[in-house]
Amino acid sequence: MAEPAPPAGGPAPETPVPAQPTVALPVIGARPAPPPRRRPGRTLTARAVLVTCAVALVSVLVTALVAVPLAVRGAERRDQEALAAQARLAADVLRVSRVRQRDAAGDRLIRQLRAQDIDVYVVRAGTVDRAGLPGQVVNRVAEGRNVSGRRLVAGERALVEGRALPGGDGVVLSSTRPAIPGLWGRVLLSLWLPLLAGLAAGLAAGSLLARRLAHPIRTAATAAARLSAGDRSVRVPVEPPDEVAELAIALNGLAAALATSEGRQREFLLSVSHELRTPLTAIRGYAEALADGVVGADEAPDTGRTMLAEAEHLDRLVRDLLALARLEAADFPLEPVAVDLARLAADAERTWADRCAAVGVPFRTEIPDRPVPAYTDPGRIRQVVDGLLENALRVVPPGAPVVLAARPAGSDPAAGGVLEVRDGGPGFTDDDLAVAFERGALHQRYRGVRKVGSGLGLALAAGLVRRLGGEIAAGHAPEGGAAFTVRLPADPYLIRTSR
Repeated sequence: MAEPAPPAGGPAPETPVPAQPTVALPVIGARPAPPPRRRPGRTLTARAVLVTCAVALVSVLVTALVAVPLAVRGAERRDQEALAAQARLAADVLRVSRVRQRDAAGDRLIRQLRAQDIDVYVVRAGTVDRAGLPGQVVNRVAEGRNVSGRRLVAGERALVEGRALPGGDGVVLSSTRPAIPGLWGRVLLSLWLPLLAGLAAGLAAGSLLARRLAHPIRTAATAAARLSAGDRSVRVPVEPPDEVAELAIALNGLAAALATSEGRQREFLLSVSHELRTPLTAIRGYAEALADGVVGADEAPDTGRTMLAEAEHLDRLVRDLLALARLEAADFPLEPVAVDLARLAADAERTWADRCAAVGVPFRTEIPDRPVPAYTDPGRIRQVVDGLLENALRVVPPGAPVVLAARPAGSDPAAGGVLEVRDGGPGFTDDDLAVAFERGALHQRYRGVRKVGSGLGLALAAGLVRRLGGEIAAGHAPEGGAAFTVRLPADPYLIRTSR
């Protein structure tokens, strides 16, 4: 996590390293698979056409099923009204006072009605002239009440109209002929023309609908293929309807996120390669000086110590990279136990007080008199604390303080504990705090402005704290610089569930 110390023994001049050009990193993975071969009936166009044609067919059939019963009922109503008019006429004829005229006129009317397939029943004194008429109808007419509707006559359902006459007489007409002969057959025969028109309309509408629906899907598929091929500049036009717009927005957001992620990855790799090259260059220079005999016997110990320091720096960088790579893996080693954070801070004080004093930086601890219990991995938390203190010592000017504090997270011991590292350095802006724990983000911002490390330390610290079930936050310190607060749990269950 630390920046390498300058060589103490006059290393050989470094060989200028040419600036590495920034190149686009290739997309790792297999080439995108070719689009699947289209099969008849499986495309959106074919299915849309089939659906619209089926809708047209169903619409025609439903229309026929609804229209035919309505037409039958309308025809029956007209036949009922016509039969009622004929029944009134027959009653008027039979109401003539003269018997002989009445019989002659009545016989003539009966023959005319029967010629029209209308059965005529004459009721005299409550007795019907021939069988077949229901007794209820006869009794109702004999009682002087009219009858209208459908009844069972001679074993068949028929339209019935009965008119009562004085003295228990009356006349009843019935008709069993269909309301519209052959109606169903004519309707079914006439369906082919609207059905053909409906299918043609469904074919046209389905083609237009499928083209309208398939266009944004094809556009999105093309954009996705370009994204998988490594083109991060692709964007999909945002067009209605809402579902298509949401798809376009999602793809555009994915492309922007991939471009940002790959840009950060590229910058991170470039910065890490620079950090790795720095100690390697120093080690190579000293090794060449030793090989060429430039370094004398009296300078050899100092040179060895410098090379050892650079090798240790290189080893720390490699270990940080490996830890970051394994941090999310299931086999990342953690050994959590009950820990007193106050004692851990006191142990760190003995190490860091001398280091800070050597560069003129006052080191102060804020430790309570009672234990601060937490359940964590002491080695990993010490690694986090050392990394935060090293970052603070790197940027703090002489005379500005560095503070390590430990305190309970709350009045309840089960709430866990808090470790805090504060400094009086330049601190962070609010924008810096939002990206403080992203790999290489602060390194990229402040490289060349102030002393920076590899950009791995804060990312590694955040990952370690999260794996241990804790929380880490960056803020502004009352000393004027940055403050990093680590909250650790006292419950082992939180560590198990955070893995």
